Amino acid sequence: MIGIIMFFTALFMLLIGFPVAFTFAAVSVFFGLIAGIVEIAKYAEESDTFMTILNSGIAEGIAMFDYMPFRIFSIQQNTILMAIPMFIFMGIILQKTGLAERLLESMGLLFGEIRGGVAISTVLVGTLLAASTGVVGASVVAMGVISLPVMLKYKYSTPLACGTICASGTLGQIIPPSIVLIILGDVFQVPVGDLFAAAVGPGLALVGAYIIFILVVSYLYKEMAPSIPADPNRGKKSAQVKKALIDIIPSLTLIILVLGSIFAGIATPTESAAVGCIGAILLAVMYKSFSIQTVKEASMESVKITSMVFGILIGATAFSMVFSYTGGEEVVEHFMLSLPGDEKWGFIIFTMLAILILGFFIDFIEISYIIVPILIPVSQTLGVDPIWFAILIAMNLQTSFLTPPFGFSLFYLKGCAPASVRTSQIYKGVVPFIAIQIVVLMIVAFFPEWFGMSTGS
Repeated sequence: MIGIIMFFTALFMLLIGFPVAFTFAAVSVFFGLIAGIVEIAKYAEESDTFMTILNSGIAEGIAMFDYMPFRIFSIQQNTILMAIPMFIFMGIILQKTGLAERLLESMGLLFGEIRGGVAISTVLVGTLLAASTGVVGASVVAMGVISLPVMLKYKYSTPLACGTICASGTLGQIIPPSIVLIILGDVFQVPVGDLFAAAVGPGLALVGAYIIFILVVSYLYKEMAPSIPADPNRGKKSAQVKKALIDIIPSLTLIILVLGSIFAGIATPTESAAVGCIGAILLAVMYKSFSIQTVKEASMESVKITSMVFGILIGATAFSMVFSYTGGEEVVEHFMLSLPGDEKWGFIIFTMLAILILGFFIDFIEISYIIVPILIPVSQTLGVDPIWFAILIAMNLQTSFLTPPFGFSLFYLKGCAPASVRTSQIYKGVVPFIAIQIVVLMIVAFFPEWFGMSTGS
């Protein structure tokens, strides 16, 4: 039970705000020492004193961490994880080129004259940003600064406007190139390219569901998403279409270069990430927003974010090692295999509910590196297809960005929204989009063949 107590201790410390990487590391060391003492106490003789048992137990616990340097070196040599800093760098460079602003303005001109048009254009721009940058915070802030004032100006429902922006901004969690998919590829030890290819269908299904929802709402409740009157100052429709294409084509070209090279088998995700970095810099040059200072700032931000991810990974590695040593994996496996009903579906339903609930409180990185490794041995025992299972987890983790009270997208939008937008309105706005995500998740779970996947043996 030491491993289970350790798990809930770490979870409690995360909930009260302790830094993630230090929490995992400290909890691992503390419970590693306790496990060592318990192990020595099991075989202690009557002549052994308390201090003897204590000293021997501490030595046993410390010895458990002898292999940690090798685990850290293994992380550093992992070529899959090399893609993370490069995709982050690519996204930050594109953010600083004003790509989101150009796309939103062009899409707004094209779709603004239909009911719900600005909201639909926001979803489409969120899709393009997800496929070209994958940076959730940047997408939400950009659309919150540009698109939200326009929707509020033309009397859009505030909850609908806020929900659309938050949901569109989180598409970067499932639409490749996604940092979540790269992390899950490493955790599951499956090709990241296969995860990218499998995620395209569910990602586009989610986009389609968002657009259908907006169209239905704007049709049933005309006052919630009115059309924007035609403005003669915008120029002819053909000129607007031409301007939109000029803004969209560079982004599509970059998407094709990055994802197309992976899907065609020409490049690995790490190599395509390098291509994406070069492409992002070329776009910055094309948009006349390139400077050495921009590259320096993007590099510094990339290093900070990457350091956070790898710090968490090292702490999580220590945590999983101690958890396994203390027998926590066997307890979890026994519990999962004893769930009522069909073993596989009982396991899938329970894990999806658990991840959904945990997503209310902790970040996707902690879930990916702590919760998922505990579940993988059980999924392998049950013959669950790792690609399908990873996609379900990725879609579930995307929901964690929207769920109150700690959804990061909600904080990003609140930070850049006008003072008149209340937090309660943002919470109200994301509820239908959370429901849509859960419905699409259930469709992918029960009908994986629609998306070219299988549930496994």
